[in-house]
Amino acid sequence: MSATTDAGGSERTRPTGEMTGSTLIEKPRRSFYERHEAGFLGGIALVLALAAWQAFWSAGKISPLFFTGPSQVAYRFVEEWTKGRLKQDMIYSGTNFVIGVGLAIAVGVVLGVIIGWYRRIAMIVNPFVTALYSTPRVALVPLVLIWFGLGMKSKVFIVFINAVFPVLINTIGGVRAIDHDLLKAARAYCASDWQIFTTVVIPGAVPFILTGVRQAVALGLIGVVVGEMFGGSEGIGYMVNYGGQTFQTDTVFLGVTIIALSGIILTWLAERLEKRFSRWRPER
Repeated sequence: MSATTDAGGSERTRPTGEMTGSTLIEKPRRSFYERHEAGFLGGIALVLALAAWQAFWSAGKISPLFFTGPSQVAYRFVEEWTKGRLKQDMIYSGTNFVIGVGLAIAVGVVLGVIIGWYRRIAMIVNPFVTALYSTPRVALVPLVLIWFGLGMKSKVFIVFINAVFPVLINTIGGVRAIDHDLLKAARAYCASDWQIFTTVVIPGAVPFILTGVRQAVALGLIGVVVGEMFGGSEGIGYMVNYGGQTFQTDTVFLGVTIIALSGIILTWLAERLEKRFSRWRPER
């Protein structure tokens, strides 16, 4: 509390946090735990689950033919990393993912801006987008293998068709959600379409685009596994498929764990990027 003197000479008190003049009210600072509460709780839950899993495995309650334990998965990781092809498989799968998702983001953003901005183009393209989006991408895998063969091109294309639609649809929604007053103001100053795109449309659609990117990351990882399981000879998906065919459950769980951890890390990075630009999202 602080004291002030009014016109009559009497003192009155006001809260210290009250805004005076140009001074803004300071938000209470959160503790380290409050800022990372989700990470702490999620980490504790994961550790407890792994501990219970390992306890059942060590007690012999789990058949190694159908399941495995965390210690066995860790042992298999060391073996594959030092003596096997795990490094090459991770590089191969990572390359497929980066190229496929990168192409999906580029194509999805460009087409999304065009479809969202030009009404007649949207009328022509919408039936095709809806049909392809509602079609299970797994059903297209045999055709993709026929078109592109068994090499990297088919794997990249499978990742691409899995990841492109979230970016495309979110970009279309972002462009259509642009504030019309901003567009009227830009046109009032005789701005060209290109200037409107670069200064109004793209910045306004960025939060929506990043939402699509976050979804594309998860679907891209699914595409990596699916593409390498069908007609593949290397990569994490092939490792999972080979482990299942030879009843090596520890190898299967190793591949699943690598994909899951990659998904957690990449999704976390995408969420952080999305939150950074969330203030650009228009209020509805």
